Amino acid sequence: MDARRLLEEFTPGDFYFGTPRRTIHGAGEGATFTDSDAVSLSEAVSAALSDEPGSLAVGVLPFDTAGAPGHVVVPRSVRTAEPVTVETRQPIGAPSVVRAVPEPVRHVEAVTRAVKILSERGLRKVVLARALDLEFDEPVPAQAILHNLVADKAGAYTFAAGLPGDRMLIGATPELLLSRSGGQVVSHPHAGSAPRSADPVTDRENGETLAASKKDHIEHAVLTEAIVETLRPFCRRLEVPREPSLVSTPTMWHLGTRVTGELIDQDVTALRLAAALHPTPAICGTPTDAARELVGELEPFERGYYAGAVGWMDARGDGEWAVSIRCAEVAERSMRLYAGGGIVPASDPKAELDETSAKFQTLLRAMGLDL
Repeated sequence: MDARRLLEEFTPGDFYFGTPRRTIHGAGEGATFTDSDAVSLSEAVSAALSDEPGSLAVGVLPFDTAGAPGHVVVPRSVRTAEPVTVETRQPIGAPSVVRAVPEPVRHVEAVTRAVKILSERGLRKVVLARALDLEFDEPVPAQAILHNLVADKAGAYTFAAGLPGDRMLIGATPELLLSRSGGQVVSHPHAGSAPRSADPVTDRENGETLAASKKDHIEHAVLTEAIVETLRPFCRRLEVPREPSLVSTPTMWHLGTRVTGELIDQDVTALRLAAALHPTPAICGTPTDAARELVGELEPFERGYYAGAVGWMDARGDGEWAVSIRCAEVAERSMRLYAGGGIVPASDPKAELDETSAKFQTLLRAMGLDL
């Protein structure tokens, strides 16, 4: 099938997942699974798929199940194709209202407080996010936004997924939480960021500075250690590079480490492994419970499905789950964009604000906005 048709025929409520290897489009809802316990959700989905060996389950996990449940569906129809490449862009009308939540100065204050609290509570890292609320006079053009994210090659994983309450999650993330293919598992965590630049010299310098940054290497090591320790009980073998590599998107440089492993028990599914890993220090902090509590204290909104996971699984237990960052929750005439950054004791509050501004550019560029 022509992969461009899958993109062109996407409508709100469908599932779309574009990766470097394939494009998946799911339409219609068959069985629907909603559960605040990600492990129970995984077991229910696996049982349903065992009765339909040719089907896929697709969906989302929230950042915090105390605020929103995991939501997975078995689409009535699923089509797959090669990766999509499009050159043209679609026009998108400007929003009538743009509102920062919180105001930038308040985010700087929250980061300042977080740096102080880290040492007081014995935390190694916390991730703080902020949001942009956009309102439109017409329905949000979700298909056009998705199209432009694909055209921009905005992330390794471009996605759109239906949410409870006739809402949608749409975005393009660079980060693979977990993939499983037979007995092999892969996780590619990202932590440590720097903005890209249109000037080639500045852009190269930004990447080199990130690669040499002690602060960012510490932040990345916290994440990689957590991924490895979570996967270790599931794997008879793990391969972990000694140093992270530079990874780029059109808007950001990142430090990334590709962790690979061989499963002990091949009955352990991709969704079960994703549930075990989530939330990672990349989107929450560490220790997890204390960091999540601090996020609740300092962020003036519920994250919902931002900083959760989005992906798919088949009847064999194979699948891919990406970290749902560089994304927005979309309602009929409004959308909320999210961007966050990892805070460690060496963090500079103004630099952290600038990092979130750079991360907003993934979606703002797709919408033709310069904010």
